[in-house]
Amino acid sequence: MIMDRIKVLDKTFVKFIDREEIQQVVARMAREIDRDLGDENPLFLSVLNGSFMFTADLFKELKRPCRVSFVKMASYLGTGSTGQVHQLIGLQENLKGQSVIILEDIVDSGLTMVKLLEHVSTLHPASVRVASLLFKPDAFKADFKIDYLGMSIPNDFVVGYGLDYDGFGRNYGELYRLEEAENPTEG
Repeated sequence: MIMDRIKVLDKTFVKFIDREEIQQVVARMAREIDRDLGDENPLFLSVLNGSFMFTADLFKELKRPCRVSFVKMASYLGTGSTGQVHQLIGLQENLKGQSVIILEDIVDSGLTMVKLLEHVSTLHPASVRVASLLFKPDAFKADFKIDYLGMSIPNDFVVGYGLDYDGFGRNYGELYRLEEAENPTEG
């Protein structure tokens, strides 16, 4: 059952992007990746926890042999970024000479991705591309290219489809944004 409003802990969220639209965007991204990679067999590096649904759905759409590995990084506490990025689970794969595509659920400030890109570059991959389902251009403070972008969204706090509020709300197949009255003004 799809709901127009959900309650996650102490916050109310309203439906923002439905499941069908998300699936269409993911399928388009998979087609773009397949088109661009020729005969490359990349390693997809999925950033946990938020990108697990995106990664699973993208993998179902890809038409090539590929591998996946996971890294867990965090910079959020509650509904805001802490401004500090901590790598919680390190990468175990040998990336030397490998083609890598980093899969992220959302890029907002970009600080997490900057740290991850710095770490990955020390492992000497042949190439690194970034694929993000969501992008908040008004919150972006970094300088890197998103090679495969699903969609740009306003600077609202969102949950669902893998994204969370203090660990809850990831299980919804749709995206929900924090209700207007509760959405803090970004300065």
